[in-house]
Amino acid sequence: MICIVDYGLGNLGSIKNMLKRIGVSSSIESDPDRIAAASKLILPGVGAFDSAMRCINETKHLREVLDRKALVECIPVLGICLGMQIFTESSEEGDLPGLGWINAKTKRFCFDQRSRMKVPHMGWNKVIGQRPDALLDGFDGDCKFYFVHSYYVESDPKFSLMKTLYGHEFDSAICRENIYGVQFHPEKSHKFGMRLLANFATGRHG
Repeated sequence: MICIVDYGLGNLGSIKNMLKRIGVSSSIESDPDRIAAASKLILPGVGAFDSAMRCINETKHLREVLDRKALVECIPVLGICLGMQIFTESSEEGDLPGLGWINAKTKRFCFDQRSRMKVPHMGWNKVIGQRPDALLDGFDGDCKFYFVHSYYVESDPKFSLMKTLYGHEFDSAICRENIYGVQFHPEKSHKFGMRLLANFATGRHG
């Protein structure tokens, strides 16, 4: 069973509905005992980095269970938007350390006023795969996903799975073995989002 982790910040219902649309069963869980029984995890997120980490750290046994599932049991884990950013070591948005599952940092978009680049980065944008992976099965060179974010992830190049250009290149998807993160919103990305979630649900990862 895929468990969508409810830690107080996330577009939970939309993700569950998209999974249902593609015929994948899932449950939304906040109880660490229920999360511990999952075979795959999705960590969504909409909001602030410190708020997310505070919720995870202050919910009894939640951090312990997430670390065990991702790092010891090595089940497939997918972080979406803020859910991806909290996989990193830190964020320029806040002061608390992240989960530290991937050697990466979360940074704020900062553009010269003359560039006309707006923050947040919002709307459809192209993604470019960096290497083969089961999560990317069936994607060609013209894939677009929907983004809404003011911060982006800069990872060790070996963990970069997809890149996107917005003023400069940034990691729109990262992967370390069984741990995946995407900066875009697959639940808002129509056929491309459905394909990516189907790949995560049915593929063998890690």
